[in-house]
Amino acid sequence: MSVNTRIVNATPDAVWAVLADGWLYPLWVVGATRMRDVDENWPEKGSRLYHSVGVWPLVINDHTEVLDVVPGRSIKLRARGWPIGEAEVEMRLSDVGAQTEVTIVEDAVAGPGVLVPEPIKGLSLKWRNTEALRRLAFLAEGRHEAGRTTQRTTKEN
Repeated sequence: MSVNTRIVNATPDAVWAVLADGWLYPLWVVGATRMRDVDENWPEKGSRLYHSVGVWPLVINDHTEVLDVVPGRSIKLRARGWPIGEAEVEMRLSDVGAQTEVTIVEDAVAGPGVLVPEPIKGLSLKWRNTEALRRLAFLAEGRHEAGRTTQRTTKEN
C-alpha cells in the first residue's frame, strides 16, 4: 500500500473540478494513455471511466469505477488494468487555508500486483502517485489561476 500527500496551491473546488472531469484522467494518472468514454454521471457512485493503459501499440482497454464519493471531498475508485490487475485508490481533499492537501491511498486488490512484495509494491506506487499528484497539481493550479473551477458539462466533438 502507498500513501502520498501533496499541498496544491488551489482551492478544493479547483482540485475537485479536475477529478470530476473524467476526460482529464490520462493527463494526471500515470500509465493512462487515452480516454475512450466517460459515463455521463461521472463521478457518481457506480459510474465509470473507459481508458487505455500502456504505450502504443501495446495498449490495454479497461475501466475505472467509482466505489464511493463525497463530492468535493473524496473519491474511492477501483482502477482496472488487466493483465496487471486492479487497485483501489482513495483520494481525499482537505482545506489548508487557500490551498488543498490531497492524499492518495492506493493498494493492489486483484491480479498479479497482489503478489508483489510490499516493499517493492509500496515503492513503485509511491513513485507513481508522487508523479500523479504533481500532474494533478499542475492542472488544478492552472485552472485555479485561470478562474476555471467548474467541470465541462457537455462533450465536444
